[in-house]
Amino acid sequence: MLGCLLLDPNDGLQYCREHLRTPRQLHRPKTESGRYGTLRDSSTTFFYELKHQVIFEAMLEMNEARQGIDLITLKQTLSDNNQLEAVGGVAYLSTLIDWVPSAANLEYYFNIVWDKYLLRKTVRTCTEIVREPYEHAGEVERLIDEAESRIQKISEERAGEASRTMKDLVTNAINRIEAYHNRSGAYSGIATGYQDWDDLTDGLHGGEMVVIAARPSMGKTSLAMNVVENVTLKENIPVGVFSLEMTAEALVTRMIFSHARLNFAELRRGFMNERDFPRISETAGKISKAPIFIDDTPGLSILQLRAKARRMHSQHGVKLIVIDYLQLLHSTTRRSMDNRQQEVAEISSGIKSLAKELDVPGSVLCQLNREMEREKNRKPRLSDLRESGAIEQDADFVGLLYRVFNEDAGDDGQAPDESEGMSVNLLVAKQRNGPTGDVAMTFLKNYTRFESASNRGVDPEDVPNDE
Repeated sequence: MLGCLLLDPNDGLQYCREHLRTPRQLHRPKTESGRYGTLRDSSTTFFYELKHQVIFEAMLEMNEARQGIDLITLKQTLSDNNQLEAVGGVAYLSTLIDWVPSAANLEYYFNIVWDKYLLRKTVRTCTEIVREPYEHAGEVERLIDEAESRIQKISEERAGEASRTMKDLVTNAINRIEAYHNRSGAYSGIATGYQDWDDLTDGLHGGEMVVIAARPSMGKTSLAMNVVENVTLKENIPVGVFSLEMTAEALVTRMIFSHARLNFAELRRGFMNERDFPRISETAGKISKAPIFIDDTPGLSILQLRAKARRMHSQHGVKLIVIDYLQLLHSTTRRSMDNRQQEVAEISSGIKSLAKELDVPGSVLCQLNREMEREKNRKPRLSDLRESGAIEQDADFVGLLYRVFNEDAGDDGQAPDESEGMSVNLLVAKQRNGPTGDVAMTFLKNYTRFESASNRGVDPEDVPNDE
């Protein structure tokens, strides 16, 4: 590899700079003195041999100074730094060039060195993982979570770096702006399937924590699974679902009946019509092919959920994670054992970190407290989120489901003719990158299904044929 760089230094060093994404892999603070002169900290060394690191760094410095790089100039630079003899002298530098016929195979040689670097880093990380349980009497799940995160970072090291220059960030921002301009009305995020919602938010975006909150029996789970259905069946985007409240079988059964527009309550009472079974069968066949991955393990801790989500993302490539619901998760840290607000804060922070780590929307359902029920015809507020103010702080989007109060209705605020189609609003109470406001929706109670109020029509493709 070094021989290729000597044969073609300009293009070769540019290639190395683009692919060595972590700054510490290129430059390390000068801290150590020895036979090579003043060396740099070797904690993250791309090259195993120190003399190769010295030669490589000398070439980088010459390139930054816009100096011509060849055997003679490199020799002089190393000599000026009192490093020439330590790296093997002119004879060794000449050997580097003799080892390679041309610079055309730089990429191949680079990948070999890169793979060996990752193997060394893996060994070092695993050694630390083995040592920590003996040295620290911390919580088991925390140690496991940290170990898994370290291994995950190694596997993802090719994908990006922790810190980037403003030049790169500005370039990426301009590219994103141009993409927004050229997308011709398409959403920049994952479309939920509800046009009014998507128009307000431009879809669900990676790295964001999306909170959907409501009082019990308001349809939180139904709305979440309707979104999952729209995302997977219409866009073929893989989705991971963590159901802490309902079993996976119950969720799938509800999804089948919702998609087929059939009354699940009638089935439970034994009043299903025989002609509905072909529709159920066709819908089941369609949903069976959907890229939906459900984990219904009860009593998950936030650390267990993060570990499962990482594996789900790695194995199935999920682009959206749905959690039903936040208050059923728990934390295992000792400081949160006696403080429920602290526990919920750690759970909320863990979900937000997970969304950023995997770069996927993390949609989590939450409960609202009873305060809003004391006043009729009152919209819910962010302060109504149950048990912790950390949720509203961590969330990038907060949608609050509530029934639209009808003055002409009875005690429940719903008109008699709305028993099958209740007017429900999704109040966007917080959105970091967009406006807030109400999204009008209709809840089809018999089908446990939400429809956009502006579009009550049914997509013909969503309804199987009876033939």
